Amino acid sequence: MNLLNNAAINVPFPQNEPVLSYAPGTPERKKIKQALEELKSKQIEVPLIIGGTEVRTGNLAKIACPHDHSIELGQYHKAGAKEVQMAIDAAMAAKPVWEAMRWEERAAIFLKAADLLAGPYRFLINAATMLNISKNPYQAEIDAACELIDFLRFNVYFAQEIYADQPLHSPSPIWNYVQHRPLEGFVFAVAPFNFTAISGNLPTAPAIMGNTVVWKPASSAVYAPYYFMKLMQEAGLPDGVINFVPGSGSDVGNVCLASPDFNGIHFTGSTPVFQSMWKQIGQNIADNKYKTYPRIVGETGGKDFIFAHASADVKALATAIVRGAFEYQGQKCSAASRAYIPASLWEPVIDELKAQTGRIKTGDVCDFGNFFNAVIDKGAFRTITAYIDYAAAAEDAEIVIGGGYDDSKGFFIEPTVITTSNPRFRTMEEEIFGPVMTMYCYQDADYEATLDLCDQTSPYSLTGAIFAQDRSAISFGMKKLENASGNFYINDKPTGAVVGQQPFGGGRASGTNDKAGSKQNLMRWASVRAIKENFVPPTSFEYPFMDAE
Repeated sequence: MNLLNNAAINVPFPQNEPVLSYAPGTPERKKIKQALEELKSKQIEVPLIIGGTEVRTGNLAKIACPHDHSIELGQYHKAGAKEVQMAIDAAMAAKPVWEAMRWEERAAIFLKAADLLAGPYRFLINAATMLNISKNPYQAEIDAACELIDFLRFNVYFAQEIYADQPLHSPSPIWNYVQHRPLEGFVFAVAPFNFTAISGNLPTAPAIMGNTVVWKPASSAVYAPYYFMKLMQEAGLPDGVINFVPGSGSDVGNVCLASPDFNGIHFTGSTPVFQSMWKQIGQNIADNKYKTYPRIVGETGGKDFIFAHASADVKALATAIVRGAFEYQGQKCSAASRAYIPASLWEPVIDELKAQTGRIKTGDVCDFGNFFNAVIDKGAFRTITAYIDYAAAAEDAEIVIGGGYDDSKGFFIEPTVITTSNPRFRTMEEEIFGPVMTMYCYQDADYEATLDLCDQTSPYSLTGAIFAQDRSAISFGMKKLENASGNFYINDKPTGAVVGQQPFGGGRASGTNDKAGSKQNLMRWASVRAIKENFVPPTSFEYPFMDAE
């Protein structure tokens, strides 16, 4: 029995979670080091969690530590077609009770999860993120703790705003209102390796709106998402609302996309994978496999730019390049990977980049003096280093910073800066997803033409930045690059979008631009029903114009 049916309840107004510094002598530094040592001292076996039950398939894969091949964190069970169908069945079985629950009761679960993450789980999930995907403590803190906490708190608030959005007018004797219903089937959440926050947001955003979910974490990043799933259970999430199903993309995806109950995909990953899924969904629509048109929400790749005007501040520009291109080894879809520098600033910028990258220390995440760590796995290592080798052999490019790499202990690649005289050079156009920045020098007088070049070079449109002190140059550049990015930064690096501040997403080949961390994204997981009630309905069909004169 629901005792709160006569209550109008508002959720707390969300605030961004403060970022802890992990500076020497701070309590958080001690706690994260303790968590790291504890996790390294044991191995775990991660099961599937379907309908609240742990499922072990026996098909095991290693939970890797990219910066140290000798560390064994454990193994995880991989789902097959049988287990994926079990997850779909569990999601559909949980759906009636979950969608019937009052929204503020659902909200309480996610608000509790946010507080659990901010408190007792913070250092566990941060440490798991550090070890399994090779993030330094600051990168883990802004991701696995702060951003994921923000997603939970802000999305609950956005849900409240959506439910409160009602028709403007109800002329007497009519009462008009709308329901924001969950989707009719289940949502398939497909997560990337690089952000624990994104992995956690992909299933929870639809669930907040009353949907049930099949969640596939990235195969190279199961560790922290598993602990987050356990956190959600502790927060009171009913069994079957979110089903944790690690496994290969094809094994999990093919079963989910073929299901008649499939009603939406919440995806972050590569552009080719998203395009292939869209094609598969389209064919299934054509074959009448679905009960209704699925919602397709995806954020994919980027070839993100930094564009400098001759009036730019050199040190600020160089710092943005270093942080934008090399934080988390460039493994962010928003990472800067191409830069356009005017000739008048070319040498000073390169000198400042050399000075700053020369201070970067690389190595194990447990050494907090390291700004830079390892790339995620052998496949990424080979792909990224192939681009570096290509540039080293090219006649129209030069590696001016870095270029070295070594995978003997971990998958380490040096922060690398390539310069080119060819604005269409391969590393200016193609997404690399690693610590490789390519810079092109243009003549100061060619500012407008080079802005056009920047806009036309890449099929992507995710993030970009412009650096200038001249306001007219900024205004002109903003207009010329209006469609070149979904998130645009002025005198700042093109990474680090904050929930509730910069809704994140892009268009073109970068995705559907449904803006994670905004009300717009939450609206995609609701289906509106308009309701009209007539308190005094007519009792005869005639209209006044039919009256006799």
